[in-house]
Amino acid sequence: MQVERVINNNVVSAFDSKGKEVLVMGKGVGFQGKKGKEIDKKLIEKIFYLETQTEVDKFKELLANLPLEHIQVSNEIITYADKTLNRKLNPNIYITLTDHINFAIERFRQGMLFDNPLLWDVRRLYRREYLIGEYAVALIDKQIGVRLPVDEAASIALHIVNAEYSNVMSETMSITKIIPQLVEIVKTEFVIQLDEQSIRYESFVAYLKGMMQRIVNKEQLDSIDQEFIDMVKKLYPGEFACSRKIADFLTGHYPDAILAEELAMLSIHIRRLILGTRREG
Repeated sequence: MQVERVINNNVVSAFDSKGKEVLVMGKGVGFQGKKGKEIDKKLIEKIFYLETQTEVDKFKELLANLPLEHIQVSNEIITYADKTLNRKLNPNIYITLTDHINFAIERFRQGMLFDNPLLWDVRRLYRREYLIGEYAVALIDKQIGVRLPVDEAASIALHIVNAEYSNVMSETMSITKIIPQLVEIVKTEFVIQLDEQSIRYESFVAYLKGMMQRIVNKEQLDSIDQEFIDMVKKLYPGEFACSRKIADFLTGHYPDAILAEELAMLSIHIRRLILGTRREG
C-alpha cells in the first residue's frame, strides 16, 4: 500500500487493492512520507474504511486537526463496541464519535460541563450501549487522564445506538424520549407497575425500539394478513385498544400512521408484558 497524501505525521491516505481510498493511522506513519512511498506495515495501527468519498473527506479534515491519542482512544472504544454488541456499526461512527470525544475532552479541560437530560432513559433503554459508554469514560481516564462525568457515558452510548441503526442523532434522541412515554401509556391503560429488570420488560422495550426504527425508516410490518389482524383484535381487544392509543400518540410525532399489522404485533407484545406482570404480582 502506497501513500497517496500525508494528512499529518500519524495519518496518511492511500488506496486499497480495489482502488478505494482509505485512511491509514499509525505513530509516525506519515513522517517524511510522500506520494507513492510504500507504507511501512509495522507502523500501521488502523486502516479506516468509510462508505463514501464525502465521509473520507470529512474524516481527513478531522484527523488533520486532532491529537493522535484522541483518535486512538475513540478507535479502541469503537472496536470494543463492535465486539461487545456483535453487530456491524455504521462506519460513520469513526467521524461522529471521534469528533464528540475530542470535543468532550476539550470542554472538560475548559470547565464546561453539561448535564445529559437523557441520562436515565439511556440507562434504562440501552443498557449494553450504556455499559460501553461507561467503559469509554474509564478508558479515556486511563489513557488521557481526563475523568469525564457520567453524563458522557450516556452521550457516547447514543452515538453507538445511532451507528447500530444508521440514524441521524436527532432521530435517536427522539426515539429515546418517546419510548418511556409509550411504556407509560401501557401502565396507565392496565393500571400496572412494571419490573424494569424483568426479561418480559426488556423484551417489550426491545420490540418498541424495533417498531420505532421501522416507523422512522418506513419499513413497518405490512404483509396485509387481514385474518391475522382480525384474530388479534378478537382475542385481545383491550391490548389492541391500547395499541391504538399508542398509534394516536405517535401521529403527533411522525406523519405516517402505524399500519394494521404493526398494531397487531404490538398488541401481542403488550399481552405478553401484562400477563407476565400479573403472574409475577
